[in-house]
Amino acid sequence: MNKRQTRLFAIVATALSALVFVGLTIDSHRQFGTLTNAQNITPAVTAGKDVWHKYNCVNCHTLFGEGAYYAPDLTKIAQHRGEAYLRAYMRDPSKFYDEKRHRRLMPKQDLSETEIGNLISFLDWISKVDNQGWPPRPILVTGATIPGTDLSGEQLQSKGQQGGSLPPGARPVTQEQNPIALGQALFRSVAPACTACHSVAPGVNMAGPSLAGLATQAQQRLASPDYKGSAKDVAGYIRESIEQPSAYSVPGAMYSANGQSFMPATYVKDLKPEQIDQLVAYLSSFK
Repeated sequence: MNKRQTRLFAIVATALSALVFVGLTIDSHRQFGTLTNAQNITPAVTAGKDVWHKYNCVNCHTLFGEGAYYAPDLTKIAQHRGEAYLRAYMRDPSKFYDEKRHRRLMPKQDLSETEIGNLISFLDWISKVDNQGWPPRPILVTGATIPGTDLSGEQLQSKGQQGGSLPPGARPVTQEQNPIALGQALFRSVAPACTACHSVAPGVNMAGPSLAGLATQAQQRLASPDYKGSAKDVAGYIRESIEQPSAYSVPGAMYSANGQSFMPATYVKDLKPEQIDQLVAYLSSFK
């Protein structure tokens, strides 16, 4: 091409690129309201965003992959964990992990109940934004693992009463503490440890299936004509899965053989009724 043709080509290519860019920008703005569920931005959501900024949550966490990468991405946290878990966690994060063992430094922010409720509303709205798969690999909240112990329940209780060296997540806990936090402690420390076979990250199947979204899945299975168990609600379904693992096997799943689940059927004997209640409360928070 001569100079005139080269100049003309550059002008036309730039003009076409600019038109495409403007068109895409206009189309994006046209869809923002639908993609972000703008109609669901309530005063509580707006107040929750103010709480997010007030306590500088973005200094450690990310939303839509933007922010600091010191702590997990919270884009879908409201769907992964649910309101009950988030409310208990925000009240006192220290009940859910041990700093020395887990290397987590989530501070207790002393949020008011109103601030907690507003922040949950904000995170719930965020979780329902159609982010079209971005970020492609968010930082998943898998839950830190406390290694299981071979101590019996009585030995564990005795060790805790003696002020032993067990981290908070594995120490015997009292009824004054939040049942979801108690359930999470049991999930990590009961023998055999639930974490040995189950992940709480979506799609991460181990010896047992991932428990992410368990409450939602339980609701769907209860409504399915294939369900042959005796549970009537989500809590009952989870309790049945713990006490009678073979009462119902998910069709097509490779976690049972000849109608017998590979999950131990000993928890109903090894755990006290109130401990099973706590596990049910924790697992029911997985929306």
